[in-house]
Amino acid sequence: MIKVLLADDEDLVRSGLRTMLSSADDIEIVAECDDGLYVAELARQHRPAVVLLDIRMRTTDGLSALRRLRALPEPPAVAMLTTFDVDEYVQEALRIGANGFLLKDTEPAQLIKAVRDLARGGAVLDPKVAARVLSAVADGARAAEPARRLLASLSDREREVVTLIGQGLSNAEIGNELHLSEATVKGYVSAVLGKIGAVNRVQAALVAFRGGLIA
Repeated sequence: MIKVLLADDEDLVRSGLRTMLSSADDIEIVAECDDGLYVAELARQHRPAVVLLDIRMRTTDGLSALRRLRALPEPPAVAMLTTFDVDEYVQEALRIGANGFLLKDTEPAQLIKAVRDLARGGAVLDPKVAARVLSAVADGARAAEPARRLLASLSDREREVVTLIGQGLSNAEIGNELHLSEATVKGYVSAVLGKIGAVNRVQAALVAFRGGLIA
């Protein structure tokens, strides 16, 4: 079972997420809260594989909660819940190490797939929001040159892999695209993250975007 923790200060949002995720026989909601203050402690108690975390909450916001989660000995994968209008918190969430972003109105099948991908070590970059998120945090020419230097250290195959990561593809989907086994793709992903100094796939996607691999 994939254990999931939900943190959102809107009861209706949590109820909708709970209903959608509970329809999957391999996903279990182990805890919920409406304030980022309680997220890290609930994660220690219930050890979820995935946390869906509202980026903005009334008391303690998602960024503070994300920092505390990242400091845990075995931090869960964290996807930030947001609206379509990307806000000023996104860049900081990426810097801290969020594993992706989910729209609050994500379709049930996409939400379930996202949770499964996160539990397997993947990232959530929904095509509907990925370009908008990456555009919001790209720092123009100042960021482009360092990103290009990082990408220059990659082999041609590794550049293909990081491009597909930036397009939101899972390891299995990258394998299908490049005619490689999922295990081989996993090895390439690990190598890419190490070479460009990315904490996770979302940060790798940001480097690919800044370096011009993703339009």
